[in-house]
Amino acid sequence: MAQFGFENDIHSILKLDMPLTNAPMARWQRKASSCSTSTMNGLSPGKSTNASLSSSKTPSKTPGKNKKLTPSKMGGDRFIPVRNGNQMDVASFLISKENEPMDTNNTPGAVEAKKVWSMSLNGYNIEDAKILHLGGKPLNAPEGYQNNLKVLYSQATTPASVKKTRYISSTPDRILDAPDLRNDFYLNLFDWSSQNLLAVALNNNVYLWNATQGDIIFLMKLECEEDYVCSLNWTKDGSYLAIGTSDCKVQLWDVENQKRLRSMASHTGRVSSLSWNEHILSSGSRSGHIHHHDVRMAEHHISTLTTHSQEVCGLRWSPDGRYLASGGNDNLVCLWPRVQEGSVSNENQFVRCWGDHQGAVKALAWCPWQSNILASGGGTSDRHIRIWNVNSGSCISSLDTQSQISSLVFAPNYKELVSAHGYAHNNVVIWKYPALTKVAELNSHEDRVLNLTLSPDNSTIATVAGDESIRLWKSFEVDPIKKKSRMVKPTSSVIHQSIR
Repeated sequence: MAQFGFENDIHSILKLDMPLTNAPMARWQRKASSCSTSTMNGLSPGKSTNASLSSSKTPSKTPGKNKKLTPSKMGGDRFIPVRNGNQMDVASFLISKENEPMDTNNTPGAVEAKKVWSMSLNGYNIEDAKILHLGGKPLNAPEGYQNNLKVLYSQATTPASVKKTRYISSTPDRILDAPDLRNDFYLNLFDWSSQNLLAVALNNNVYLWNATQGDIIFLMKLECEEDYVCSLNWTKDGSYLAIGTSDCKVQLWDVENQKRLRSMASHTGRVSSLSWNEHILSSGSRSGHIHHHDVRMAEHHISTLTTHSQEVCGLRWSPDGRYLASGGNDNLVCLWPRVQEGSVSNENQFVRCWGDHQGAVKALAWCPWQSNILASGGGTSDRHIRIWNVNSGSCISSLDTQSQISSLVFAPNYKELVSAHGYAHNNVVIWKYPALTKVAELNSHEDRVLNLTLSPDNSTIATVAGDESIRLWKSFEVDPIKKKSRMVKPTSSVIHQSIR
């Protein structure tokens, strides 16, 4: 039973609507009782009515104002805060401000007064603290202000953000049939002269195509049907054409008169690569030897280079004539010095020799705007483009193209590098130099691309492939008006012509 009695006591204590026993008297009860006691005393004899009235008043003082009595409500418990002089002045200002008419005209005097009051009340000008400004002109940043945040999105396109690109057609501008073209990776079967004549070797014949007029000229044919042309190379002025043949000879032709000037025999294997340096003609053969010929002399053979152990399929003199670069089927890239005047010797003193490639090196190209830069490309087992600094001997960059590289050429109009490929892509790729990022792919040939050459004005590249066709691509035109006029060109409008 004692247990139930304890629970009843707890419930009675928790009930808020019931008076608590043994609790102190509330404050309002004490004040009510004291007021009632004083009233009773006022009605008793010996006390005056005025005294009772005065005792029922509670005097209150307000700082900064005249003394004033504030009546107290019966049983009230009012809190009157203490205010200083500054607070009362602020309150008086706010009250008077509410009763004033709205000042729609922001006169200089009113604006200055607002600023003074804001500085006095808040310690700063409230106009400078606004987050949103919905009217008037935009606020100008103070002098010396800097914002390090970058604009991520902008509605208006600024000239600096416009990406400038050019259109590169994926279809060739012209197609030339090249029947009986030998599909041999190691041969160099065509070249473009400074007089805009394109020479191409078709088996044992050499034809010239005039790119200006579109005329086709038959130049020569080898006497023996079993022999074939292996390499072609123009002189710098475009007047003479050197022709390397499978019967180990080098022929020199006057193109304007269509006359053979001389036939030079010195090699023991087919002549698969040629390169001119003024009056010196260098030739590389299947034997691995490189011969220098001075075409001004009756005894033309003046020097032999014998470092390569297999066929020399790539040969390029630098534009300044300082170095000769050679590439062979032995995966080597060699750098040779200029031939000394009047020297006749067998020299093997190369300047550099790199063995980084893992395949035959046929593709060689000198950079026309950086005389110390040489680009080389490897065959099927390598597939890499390598950029060399011939002064330091270091490899600046290397790129795996995932395809056999048969030819390289630098395009100075846009400072780009163009590569021709065989297995497995059979295409032409334009690379941005020196980043070697891909700019465009030209996929029109149906067989491996064997050679690549650049037009005299550096605007067009010509490619020859195992599908017995030559294709011309106008990929480097500088004039923007011409580029726009050629942007849309259907395949059916491609000019098709046969070399013979």
